Amino acid sequence: MSLSRRNFIRQSGMALSFSVAGRTLLLTPREAYAREMPFSVLDQAEVETLETVCDHLLPGARENGVAHFVDRQLLLDPDYSLLFIKCFNVQPPYSDFYRVALAEISRLSETGYGKSITALDQASAVSMIESLRDGNVPSWNGPPPPLVYHALRNDAVDVVYGTMEGFADLGIPYLAHIEPPRAW
Repeated sequence: MSLSRRNFIRQSGMALSFSVAGRTLLLTPREAYAREMPFSVLDQAEVETLETVCDHLLPGARENGVAHFVDRQLLLDPDYSLLFIKCFNVQPPYSDFYRVALAEISRLSETGYGKSITALDQASAVSMIESLRDGNVPSWNGPPPPLVYHALRNDAVDVVYGTMEGFADLGIPYLAHIEPPRAW
């Protein structure tokens, strides 16, 4: 595939590609969330778990489209993926990492708190997420809990602060070598 501007944008994660009624739409993760675009890799339970954990880690991650971002990155060739787990040499397919991690988080919530993570109060959710961060998760049967914590936290940071608006919210000048044609 040639590296045209359209292919660069599609693969870079700055925009997500969706086919709707025979047309291709390029949307930001936030726009995909707002339009309730369908998911291609993650199922509804995985989406809810991912959004809930990421929103506890960084409020606003859900509305900024963290699940759409992750879902679309999972569709890409791993060489073009922007997912943080790539930095830790997690072997593709990355969907295996997310599926197992999200299933274990759901199981942990059900066994430890008797309810879905989406139903946990703030204190219980924070306690559970801290146990992931610290690696204190009995009978965990997935990727190392601290790695899961860091991967999901960085996915949340990418969608909330990895944009021109996110830089502005942090009070940091956006000093890109090449400015995007529109805010993303």
